Amino acid sequence: MTGNTRLRFRLDISSADYIAYYRGVARDVIARTLDGRRIRFPADSLRSHVRHDGVRGLFEIEFDARNKLVALRRLEQGDDGK
Repeated sequence: MTGNTRLRFRLDISSADYIAYYRGVARDVIARTLDGRRIRFPADSLRSHVRHDGVRGLFEIEFDARNKLVALRRLEQGDDGK
């Protein structure tokens, strides 16, 4: 047992909004998990998930026992069907 915590959440960040993260204007993303908790994580951890329309879909984030980010995975694409 690793003691890691995994939380699921949905994101819907347009490409225009993500530019602010990319340029460093905003450093963290704040999201609400499916069970209602608020989480904060570094915006640069989303870089591999950016598409032409932004960052959309269902994600799972994993933290270790010290709340350090271990992994961020997209589980489902956004509603655009792409």
